Amino acid sequence: MINFSDNELLEYLNDDIPYLDLTTYLQNINDKKAKLEIFTREDIIVSCSEEASRIAILQNCKVEYFIPSKQKLKAGDKILAFSGDYNTIHKIWRTVQLLLEYSCKIATYTNNMKKKIEKVNSSCELLTTRKTYPFSKKFCIKSILVGQAFPHRLNLSETILFFAHHRIVYKNDEEFYKELKVFKQKAPEKKIVVEVTTFEDAKAVLEAKADVLQLDKLDIETIKRIVDYKNENFADVKLLATGGINLNNVEEYAKTQVDAIVTSSMYSCGMANLGSKISLI
Repeated sequence: MINFSDNELLEYLNDDIPYLDLTTYLQNINDKKAKLEIFTREDIIVSCSEEASRIAILQNCKVEYFIPSKQKLKAGDKILAFSGDYNTIHKIWRTVQLLLEYSCKIATYTNNMKKKIEKVNSSCELLTTRKTYPFSKKFCIKSILVGQAFPHRLNLSETILFFAHHRIVYKNDEEFYKELKVFKQKAPEKKIVVEVTTFEDAKAVLEAKADVLQLDKLDIETIKRIVDYKNENFADVKLLATGGINLNNVEEYAKTQVDAIVTSSMYSCGMANLGSKISLI
């Protein structure tokens, strides 16, 4: 799926503890062993437990138990347990738990959206934007894959998507529509995706032979009109609904029979409610 190198994991850890844990340094405890257990206080989909475990191993701790990514846990279930030097356990405790809190929440939120979509439209996919928070893309992408979504755009180099801002270099929309044929010829292996914000624009883009239309911030009724028009005249074109779609309204958009829902909402859904226990051994 997504693999993190040891260097990446150590860099993540070093960001939190660049020198030493000043608190345990003051304690001056050099002959104690401890065990850390991390558990969930809510139902979750586990994500990034492999990375959390690997961090522990890289710090010479012994992983005694962990639940792999994609598994479902109930409130009270244990995710991970490892033991080692007392100072080391404290050194990596919060860093490891924070990794799990964010990743499990993203995976769980994503999976909940996916289930809501499937309930009303089994042929509609859940896609995620590239709006991950800075310096965290790899971690976010693993978590949405665990939650059963698929990346809409990983980066600017792999996909073609024309926004309204790309049209400002043309005299008018008609000139832009004519250029779509040129774009398709230049990139024969790529899908040409165009964002539209009105029914009239959608019709014109469909007639210009775009491969995919991204329907941005359109009301439900307008989306339905575009879906019907597309199905009657351009059945092979795909429609994506995007803009303000989240766990609370995703079913409503899925019911319009679009081909996919595009969202960033899982990247700002907060953190899973996890707990931890440290004990001497």
